[in-house]
Amino acid sequence: MELEYVGEGVAEPVSPSGHYFSSSVLSISNLVVLEFEVPIDGLAAQTMSLVKNVFLSINPRFSSVMVEDNGKKHWKRVEVKIEDHVSVPTFPSNLSLELYDKFFDDYISRLAIERFSQDRPLWEVHCFKYPTSNAAGTMIFNIHHALGDGYSLMSALLSRLQRADYPSLPLTFPSRRRSSKPKSESFMSKLFSSVSSTISDLLNRRMDEDELTPIRSGNDGIEFQPIAVSTVTFSLYQIKLIKTRLGVGVTVNDVLTGIIFLGTRLYMQEMKKTSCKARGSAVVVLSTRMNVDYTSIQEMIKPKSKDISWGNRFTLLHIPIPELTDDFSDALDFVWKAQKLIRTKRNSLATYLAAAFLEILNKVGGPEAVARYIRSTLKNSSMVMSNMIGPVEQMSLANHPIKGLYFLVFGSPEGLDVTIVSYMGKVRVAFKMEKGYIDPQKFNSCMETAYEMILEASAKAQRNTS
Repeated sequence: MELEYVGEGVAEPVSPSGHYFSSSVLSISNLVVLEFEVPIDGLAAQTMSLVKNVFLSINPRFSSVMVEDNGKKHWKRVEVKIEDHVSVPTFPSNLSLELYDKFFDDYISRLAIERFSQDRPLWEVHCFKYPTSNAAGTMIFNIHHALGDGYSLMSALLSRLQRADYPSLPLTFPSRRRSSKPKSESFMSKLFSSVSSTISDLLNRRMDEDELTPIRSGNDGIEFQPIAVSTVTFSLYQIKLIKTRLGVGVTVNDVLTGIIFLGTRLYMQEMKKTSCKARGSAVVVLSTRMNVDYTSIQEMIKPKSKDISWGNRFTLLHIPIPELTDDFSDALDFVWKAQKLIRTKRNSLATYLAAAFLEILNKVGGPEAVARYIRSTLKNSSMVMSNMIGPVEQMSLANHPIKGLYFLVFGSPEGLDVTIVSYMGKVRVAFKMEKGYIDPQKFNSCMETAYEMILEASAKAQRNTS
């Protein structure tokens, strides 16, 4: 296909992260799923005009493709054919919710293994207008990671949605307070510890694979195989209640990570008892933006602050999954261990040293070398975890209220992805897993058991201290 270029001026270069995530070995995309409260047949008919009049204006990258000149990639504006980016699948009418659930699951699985065409902008919108167990209709935004990180894409999406109750008022978000800082240590001590830890991490990520377990098959090419998706929902109020019961320093993320780690180990134990102590690790995606609140698209595209600018601003923390030992007696141990592991990594210089390492690798070996390193890191790990914050109020799109929201990451080579988002006082945790290897129903059940165990243990701990 011959591209029809439009516009003049200086082309925007593709960022290093954009190179890494659109390489010969990695093609990562974000999938945002909006579940509607009412039928969306009318919305499906409006999708083309909505995309043209609302979506394309978010950022020039949504109307651009990557082109390469003299070994350098940059974004080039093209004429967008909306019909190439919008899909409204058709299925038989008046079927059961169970059948539509299966159609939806199969549709998502197909999207996971398809790759974007490089001759048109790297995004798609899919309108599944049939009812499922979770929604009266579902809209799916599939957006390549080269266009921006979760913060950028969530800001873009939220800028085009309204409050369902009072459309003229802005959406608001749960308060975010950073945990209290640990006691300070000398710069030299911190530097030595960080360098030692980082060198160990960098070597281990490349050479040391996690053991094969019920959550890690070790199969190559998982990103090209069918997936299964399941979700669980927790009360944000109860998650915060656990946090409060455990005292100063504990965060909502600590509690959620503890639940996920415990639930994962419970599943491993159920499927193969000895695997609950097997060596396993998680790659945690951490935003490096200092600004914790979403901002307007107009502010993001101004070249005045890298903290809120459009693009990819994150790092990867590699942390071990705590073992489920024979003398396990307190579910809260998983929260304490998660807190300690993540805080130690986040507050050290390791994230900056790791970023410096990738820059050096990029200069020496080019973007493909960095992409191979990142792919190896992900493949050698047991799971990848990431989270985002959603609004407190219910959202709507073109007067269609949205009852549920979750996101997924496609194109990565690990067998288990865990993505977390809050919305309307609830926390939705989605699991993308290797189809036929991990049992979605049993995995969900173990997560719910872990949640109940930690909730009960926190209440007991509070009683013991009062």
